[in-house]
Amino acid sequence: MPEYSFAHVADPELKQDLRAGAVDDRAGLAKRLAQIAEFDCRRLYLPEYPSMYQFCMRELKYSEDAACRRIAAAKLARRYPALFVAIADGRHSLSTTLMLEPYLLPETAGELIESSSDKSKSELAHFLAGRFPRPDLPTIVQPVFVPAPTPEPASALVVASESASPELPAPARVGPIDRPISTPAVVPPSPRPRVAPLSPERYAIQVTVSKATHDKLRQAQALLSHVLPAGDVAEVLDRALDVLILQLEKRKFGATTRPGRPRDSKAPRHIPAHVKRAVRARDGDRCTFKDDQGRRCNERKFLEFDHIDPVARGGQATISGLRLRCRAHNQYEAERVYGREFMRQKRQAAAEARSQSASVRPRVSTTNGTSSRPTSGTAPTQNSTCSSVSSAAAPRLARLPTRIGPIAATRRPAL
Repeated sequence: MPEYSFAHVADPELKQDLRAGAVDDRAGLAKRLAQIAEFDCRRLYLPEYPSMYQFCMRELKYSEDAACRRIAAAKLARRYPALFVAIADGRHSLSTTLMLEPYLLPETAGELIESSSDKSKSELAHFLAGRFPRPDLPTIVQPVFVPAPTPEPASALVVASESASPELPAPARVGPIDRPISTPAVVPPSPRPRVAPLSPERYAIQVTVSKATHDKLRQAQALLSHVLPAGDVAEVLDRALDVLILQLEKRKFGATTRPGRPRDSKAPRHIPAHVKRAVRARDGDRCTFKDDQGRRCNERKFLEFDHIDPVARGGQATISGLRLRCRAHNQYEAERVYGREFMRQKRQAAAEARSQSASVRPRVSTTNGTSSRPTSGTAPTQNSTCSSVSSAAAPRLARLPTRIGPIAATRRPAL
């Protein structure tokens, strides 16, 4: 029986084995796709199964999605064999292979496969939008109603079906149930927001928002009616993002058009605004961590100011003493300095403190005195918004964090 515990494996060996295993996986996937394509061409799934799809699910134990994707990729790679090599080499994944399908032609397939290699799904989507631009989508704002739960009547009857269980005797008495039957409401999940490039300068955005957000959009359109008589959603969104980004940059990085006189702080953990601005300009809104091969981290989210020399060891909040790090690499550096177990205990204690603080936090009420929580049994109304925006607005959407708040100076504890 294979061993699935690797706790005894040293770090360098585990890293090497994992990379070698990934290489084997890519080569195995290419070989498996070639086998599926040939198997399907010969129709060897007959007579046991009516289709290759059923064979993949029943015999190969693939899920529905995995079976569909592999069959589609296998057929595509059979038409363009260069895809087998690209998948085995890791230049294309199963997902990016399927993204190429609408654009592959016999006369240009080789060049397109090569020029689109080594790209993520997002990068490939932008590449294809540049090569094959699409027209803008129409702007649509429409309500999406979520059905409310419908309780069963209190006097629901139990009826025995003769054909359902012929072995069981019929009940002696059929009467009303004492308690009402409660069926949970089936609420369909909200569709995931979608930001897709249409061309090098245009993006399609589709998102479902609450009624409150929809009302804010309508209010913004009304306030801008003298400037934007048509109330174009893309223009309203662009102006709103300009204002929001200015506020966030001021809060996070001390950004301002009129900087004051620099002031030094005696508190080592307090970072003056002029230091934040200088560190941000130097590091370019990106994590500065570099691995052993000199490759810099590409993360631009969850950035934090990190003291190069820990505060507990005399580090100062100066331009030369600070750097931008993503949260993961900031915590990695703290574990390297103080130890993994020590940092785990500190993070656990901080999480417990936040939990206790949240439990005693007062409940927020609306202006009319009612609770801000939705009432049970009511059906919330959401609105689906679909619009095309310029390439200037789309990066601003990507720059917005999930949680708004100041960047922490550092998460290393004081010793």
